[in-house]
Amino acid sequence: MSVPRPLALVTATAASAIILGACGSSDPQDANEPTGDYEVEITNSKFTTEQRLAETRNLVLGVENTGSETVPELAFTVFTDESGAGEAGGAVDSTSDGSFNVRSDQPGLENPNRPVWVLEPKFPRFVGEPPPRGLSGGFRVQTNTFGFGPLQPGETKEVVWRLTPVQAGTYTLSYIVAAGLDGNAKAVTSSGEDVKGEFIVEITDQPPRARVNNQGKVVIEN
Repeated sequence: MSVPRPLALVTATAASAIILGACGSSDPQDANEPTGDYEVEITNSKFTTEQRLAETRNLVLGVENTGSETVPELAFTVFTDESGAGEAGGAVDSTSDGSFNVRSDQPGLENPNRPVWVLEPKFPRFVGEPPPRGLSGGFRVQTNTFGFGPLQPGETKEVVWRLTPVQAGTYTLSYIVAAGLDGNAKAVTSSGEDVKGEFIVEITDQPPRARVNNQGKVVIEN
């Protein structure tokens, strides 16, 4: 699996589209990000690994600041890979524009980005937080990266993305946790390793099986 640079800036041609998605954010982009390692721990990492088309699922990620200094900006870079061949034999990789897309190298495609999941409006946001009036405040101008502000020592934040699968297949949804947006502040585990994880998700286009139980009720079998 190829891993893109997690905090690379968008190109000039794509920046205008990403910036439009970032208008809901009230947090300024930190041009003077401190340099250093910030110890954090993943406290929650949930995503259903067996899914069906059009059935919405929640991706939930929780992070605790286990160090003694404030994390400048809790950030997640999220990207999707597909193993094997894409449609019509076109290979795909994780360099797509969009965390929940894959990119096909099949010749002749006007838009090589192919969505696997559609992110529901007003997400991501903190778990339990009401919908924002506008767009999600988590969008940032960095490619495939979401930011959620500072994280104080001992503080835990849980974030939810609501996703609807639109493409059948087997995919790897990966995430990398960072302590800032500019690459200077690095999130690390207690042993100094990168903070990251992944889900291998199988999306089927088969409808669920249904049966009638002894009480005459329809039961959906997953």
